[in-house]
Amino acid sequence: MSRVTDVIRAANASGRGVLVGYLPAGFPTVDECIEALVALAEGGADIIELGIPYSDPVMDGLVIQRATNTALESGFRVRDVFSIISAVTARVDVPILVMTYWNPVVQYGVERFARDLVDAGGVGLITPDLIPDEAAEWIRVSDALKLDRVFLAAPSSTDTRLRSAVENSRGFVYAVSTMGITGTREDLDSAARDLVARLRAVGAETVCVGVGISSAEHVRSVCDYADGAIVGSLLVTTLENDGPAGVRSIAAELSSGVSSVTP
Repeated sequence: MSRVTDVIRAANASGRGVLVGYLPAGFPTVDECIEALVALAEGGADIIELGIPYSDPVMDGLVIQRATNTALESGFRVRDVFSIISAVTARVDVPILVMTYWNPVVQYGVERFARDLVDAGGVGLITPDLIPDEAAEWIRVSDALKLDRVFLAAPSSTDTRLRSAVENSRGFVYAVSTMGITGTREDLDSAARDLVARLRAVGAETVCVGVGISSAEHVRSVCDYADGAIVGSLLVTTLENDGPAGVRSIAAELSSGVSSVTP
């Protein structure tokens, strides 16, 4: 029932992890965003995480905040995310998860948003500020429309919270590598490895690690113990400085690090 899970399991079976690449919708423009997402897929990303720009991005670091502000100032609207997904899925066969804070979905209408996402070719949502205990409507709608739902788990989460994230996620569980906001870091916290082990202990079958991953070596390290690595800020900076061609190049470099999983 989960295309994302199928992609992860196929990659793992062939001896590698997956690269999940994040870019914000509408940055720097809608047309350039589409070209960058296609380049990301062609460069080697297995799964795309497409962020909806939001005025109060509590989890995002300065790089992503700046990019989403640019998109909003250029007139981005939530409905634009569906036209972007449609354009990208017409050209590349990579599953697209939308990363969004929950308020834009509520304002748009949960069921309407989900149906428009399906129609556009999207496969589900990553919801950083929505916990399973408060997600009854989303769980109901996503079950009905067979959409993936990715909940976050942090090093500070209790085992009860981790179990809830595992039981209610579909696609993968998003393990936050460190406490704090997104952004590149020279060293990934050892807390990430411990968090993935804790998630496995409560039943997680597919776990991807994000926040602070900024090199092929980071990707390789993460894929030693998790099913995939999520990269965001580095890709956003590359798009800002070098355009879609730069995104394709850096995605190829990052994807060289996914081959650490033992089949």
